[in-house]
Amino acid sequence: MTPPTTADAVLGAYELPDELRLLRETVADFMAREVATAEHGEDPDAFRLPPAKLAPLQAKAREAGLWCLASPEEHGGGGLSLLAQALVAEEAAQCRMGAYIPACGAFGFDPPNVVFEAGTPEQVERYALPTIATGERAFVAISEPAGGSDPARSIETTARRDGDRYLLNGTKFWITGGLEARWGIVFARTGSEKGRDAISAFLVERDFPGFSATEIDVIRSWSPAELVFQDCEVPAENLLGAEGRGFAVCQSWLTHERVPYSAATLGVAVAALRLAVEYAKERRAFGSTLAQKQAIQWMLADSDIELRAARLMVWQAAWLADLGRPFKTEASAAKVFASEAAWRVIDRCVQILGGMGVAKEYPFERWFRELRIRRIGEGPSEVHRLVVARSLLGDAMRQAK
Repeated sequence: MTPPTTADAVLGAYELPDELRLLRETVADFMAREVATAEHGEDPDAFRLPPAKLAPLQAKAREAGLWCLASPEEHGGGGLSLLAQALVAEEAAQCRMGAYIPACGAFGFDPPNVVFEAGTPEQVERYALPTIATGERAFVAISEPAGGSDPARSIETTARRDGDRYLLNGTKFWITGGLEARWGIVFARTGSEKGRDAISAFLVERDFPGFSATEIDVIRSWSPAELVFQDCEVPAENLLGAEGRGFAVCQSWLTHERVPYSAATLGVAVAALRLAVEYAKERRAFGSTLAQKQAIQWMLADSDIELRAARLMVWQAAWLADLGRPFKTEASAAKVFASEAAWRVIDRCVQILGGMGVAKEYPFERWFRELRIRRIGEGPSEVHRLVVARSLLGDAMRQAK
């Protein structure tokens, strides 16, 4: 086996506890031994393994404890800390399909955990527990066609109380899992005013009257959905938390989600760099290997340095969250740096391989498309820079009246 690049190693300034180090090794072994083997021979641009391969793989993941990572252990989830989720995410994303294996993939994308935290016992029984048992997908619907990245102001989907039900009207865009998930969490405005106190969260099933979903074609290997609600009938008991308190649920989920999302972004770049290093050692040009050429050495070195920094930023955000401290600014900073650094890394890797960098024989062109989206998903870089700026400038950012 090829030795890992230095960006793969546990950083000397921060030693992981033994249990986290063991978890990291377990995930890396599982991905290399099980997932990479299952991927062999499949369409290099496929989003998901076929059911015949996916089902046994999920069973093995569950046995290994890599299942619904953020959900409580007593309910069948992984019960992992946010730092542990980040470690899993980085390793899982290094397989082509590892990031997208429902319930055992790279993201802390765990809608059932939101239900555990904010839902009633009946909602937990109806939605969270079956999802953990089967590993099915669920979606979270926040983004809208005309909305920006501030849910408090941009959400225009409405929910009007009508007896023992709510009627939802509006459209959600770019919804992961919206095409196949049985249920999801939809954020809608229940008050006439703009602002966070008018937003509520609802548990919506895809077969509720007035619900429809269509595919949105994008450059990556899977498609998100457009969800349309036309007097969509949602039982009143499907209100998640109190009316007007949905913004808090939304913000908590988004902030936590950005940490494993950033770690998965980092993992893709780590895998790309490892392959580029191997290629540079073997590829000969003009009488020597690429590894002997200073231009290549510097591209690899810069990539390694940036991945070291990105990992520390992701770990810091996760560490603060696990201590119960505020980490919104750190999560935004990590998301910006990890997504932009990973993009620079994959761009260098493609350059190093030249024509082979864009050939489907290697995964670089797929990763290239994936990492371009990572600078937009979970909030674009510009919005996260605004979050960091607010933490620095506070009231000084507001214009004087």
